[in-house]
Amino acid sequence: MYIEGKLVKLRAIELEDLEKLNKWSNSPELWRNLGGWHFPYSKMNTENWIRSINNDDQKNHVFAIDTEGHKLVGTANIVNIDWKNRNAFHGMMLGDKEARGRGFAQDAVMALMRYAFDELGLQRLDGDMIAYNKPSIDFYTKRCGWEIEGIKKDWFFRAGEFHDKVVVGITKSRYEEFSKKIGYWE
Repeated sequence: MYIEGKLVKLRAIELEDLEKLNKWSNSPELWRNLGGWHFPYSKMNTENWIRSINNDDQKNHVFAIDTEGHKLVGTANIVNIDWKNRNAFHGMMLGDKEARGRGFAQDAVMALMRYAFDELGLQRLDGDMIAYNKPSIDFYTKRCGWEIEGIKKDWFFRAGEFHDKVVVGITKSRYEEFSKKIGYWE
């Protein structure tokens, strides 16, 4: 099954994605703006990660973002799904610089939200960003309808300094209101 947007298709990650994923996993520019631990990744590490993805996992879903002309341009996820409270965490990485600014990221998030809210029945999605990653914060809040819900002080440590974590979120009703307002699925 694919999750279809207007411009992108969200699909399972395959071994054929290894080269690009390994390149992106070793990009200092990308990882400077993303959370988590950052170590040099060998192709074997990346392959092991791909092989470890369990597509039947009921709590964590990782997707490749595919486009017609560029093929794999990034990854997106819905993880830590809490079925009782109907919420989850979302993250995205657009690794292909050539694909940026073409609407692929917005389409991926809109398609992912439609899937999370209309297919999975979730009530809300959460995310977070490093405070200096203003382009991502603006992208989610201005182009995708998310709201800043809080700041966690001195959360991320990068290049010898601590940086705040900006917590963002969106509810199903907020998504419906926003997508209608911008006429996204019309």
